[in-house]
Amino acid sequence: MIFATEEINNRTDILPGISLGYKIYDDCSSIPLAIRAGMALVNEQEENMYSNKACTKPFTVHAIIGPSSSSPTIGIATTIRAFHIPVISHFATCECLSNRNKYPSFFRTIPSDYYQSRALAQLMKHFGWTWVGTIRSDNDYGNSGMATFVKAARQEGVCIEYSETIYRTYPREKLINTINVIKKSSSKVIVVFTSYTDFDFLVKELLLQNATGFQWIGTESWISDKNLAAAGSFRVLGGALGFAVGNAVITGLEEFLLNVRPSDTPGNSGLKDFWETVFSCTLTTPKKTSPINPCTGSENLAEVKNQYTDVSDLGNANDVYKAVYAVAHSLHNLFTCESGQGPFAGKTCANKKKIEPWQAPKSVCSESCPPGTRKAVQKGKPVCCFDCITCAEGEISNQTDSIDCMKCPSEYRSNNKRNHCILKAIEFLSFGEIMGMLLMILSLIGACLTTAVAIVFFHYRDTPIVKANNSELSFLLLFSLALCFLCSLTFIGQPSEWSCMLRHTAFGITFVLCISCILGKTIVVLMAFRSTLPGNNMMKWFGPAQQRLTLFAFTFIQALICTLWLIISPPFPNKNMNSFKDRIILECDLGSAAAFYAVLGYIGFLAAMCFVLAFLARNLPDNFNEAKYITFSMLIFCAVWITFIPAYISSPGKYTVAVEIFAILSSSFGLLFCIFAPKCYIILFKPEKNTKKHLMGKVPSKSL
Repeated sequence: MIFATEEINNRTDILPGISLGYKIYDDCSSIPLAIRAGMALVNEQEENMYSNKACTKPFTVHAIIGPSSSSPTIGIATTIRAFHIPVISHFATCECLSNRNKYPSFFRTIPSDYYQSRALAQLMKHFGWTWVGTIRSDNDYGNSGMATFVKAARQEGVCIEYSETIYRTYPREKLINTINVIKKSSSKVIVVFTSYTDFDFLVKELLLQNATGFQWIGTESWISDKNLAAAGSFRVLGGALGFAVGNAVITGLEEFLLNVRPSDTPGNSGLKDFWETVFSCTLTTPKKTSPINPCTGSENLAEVKNQYTDVSDLGNANDVYKAVYAVAHSLHNLFTCESGQGPFAGKTCANKKKIEPWQAPKSVCSESCPPGTRKAVQKGKPVCCFDCITCAEGEISNQTDSIDCMKCPSEYRSNNKRNHCILKAIEFLSFGEIMGMLLMILSLIGACLTTAVAIVFFHYRDTPIVKANNSELSFLLLFSLALCFLCSLTFIGQPSEWSCMLRHTAFGITFVLCISCILGKTIVVLMAFRSTLPGNNMMKWFGPAQQRLTLFAFTFIQALICTLWLIISPPFPNKNMNSFKDRIILECDLGSAAAFYAVLGYIGFLAAMCFVLAFLARNLPDNFNEAKYITFSMLIFCAVWITFIPAYISSPGKYTVAVEIFAILSSSFGLLFCIFAPKCYIILFKPEKNTKKHLMGKVPSKSL
């Protein structure tokens, strides 16, 4: 990399008048160290101290070359993705890094493992090896590469007997277990998708265990490594096959390497350590007692034969060389851009005084469709030209350039950006919200008022007006009205199995009891008038016993309907996901709609019959004719429940329940005030009218 950088700086055809700088970090194959190095390159802004030229580094580096392995590269590419700084690796081959959505700024000068994995599978097919074992490094490189190989191998008819993982930090027992699996297996061909370092640990253990006689198939990371081809390892790995990175010749590199001197590159600690190790000397002033002699400065690398001076295999080095030149050519294109011919919006060029890392040019017919949209091909144009259509309500796309939108599960809805499914809001009429609290307060007020009326009637139970209006039926009516007010509370709160069954049956039975009492009072008024006629004694046929029996009969019929409803198809809590797209309505499903309408119909029948009888008796001569008030109360009752039906059907969500509660409360208040308010007024404020003489005084005499 240093050679390529200096070569570019000495050229006049690439970046004339501009010098490339660099800083080198060693990630030691460690993900945390790689990320730390990447962040250091992004954040440093100090002046260049190693050049006699007046220059300042840009705010951020323009590109990062490396790292050499996949997992550290993934760490860096993920961490600095937001900065849009290109990361160009010469040896990170994991197929996962080809995902442009996750790693939009990652590039490489070596093919992806996608191709090597498929080539290995075809190699198995070529030799007729259909029964193989596999070993992989337990990291991104090994796991991703082996997954692609296994998929391709199965397509070629190759079966996998076992799949073992190794890693440099694994305990020795784990390596021995892997070797035992190899020895006990019947397959003789082993595909190894590991890094050189990881496989070196396994090879040493294979030598100790004398595990020989296997055909090893290797990847580019170790198959051409000269250290593994040493005499000892050859006993295990002799005859291994695999794919290697193509060799190359880099003109001038050997001369550059042999002419390197520590004095020419101050601050290069790696070169200093290398120099002292190769020549067994020290570049620092040694202590008098030190056995190491100081370096003379006349040491010559041309006389040394080692891996550093060997330029016979420059496959990986050539990939680094190409990466540096790729960055240089990209910068050169930006600096030589002419206005009106640039790669950016309006054919503009980059600001040459402040070039941003993300400015490597784009050439697309249509910009990528972001998450939340789908691609729709434009009619009559190539597939590269498309429109981005926003996903419909309830659908999402969470990837760039999605072809289709995915439908959210029934309990979820799409967010505003249409890129995530989120839980729908759950809605029901609760005690905690304002509407629920108001209805609850009205219900309790109604029950309290009913109780207060009952107390007044009980206190004045011996007065004529209470006696004249059938005190037993009056108290029973007040009791049923109190239940009507309280039953509305069962409609508030989250529906449960018991509350759903209770709310409709309690409502049906209490209202029938209430209407039965009013119907009984109406019949009593009619019979009482008839009995005042000479020779007519009809009241003896509708005395207290008959009245109680009538009430029981009417209420029993409704109780029977409700019992059959609960047995055959009872109401149950239901999540209504169809009425609204953005929320779930917790409601009580009626179970049997026919039973529900039978309950309402029976109440309506009794109310209609009560209204007709009260209407017939409204003009009967009496100083205090209760039929007038019953007629008016039935008018209110019928009007409320007739208007309730369309309001109930058209109300959305929790307002459906609110409408039902309002109908119960308004009809109950109507009955309470119409029937009992006039009586309480006379009892409390006009006691002079609460006399038998007043009640009977203006009744005209009747004759046949």
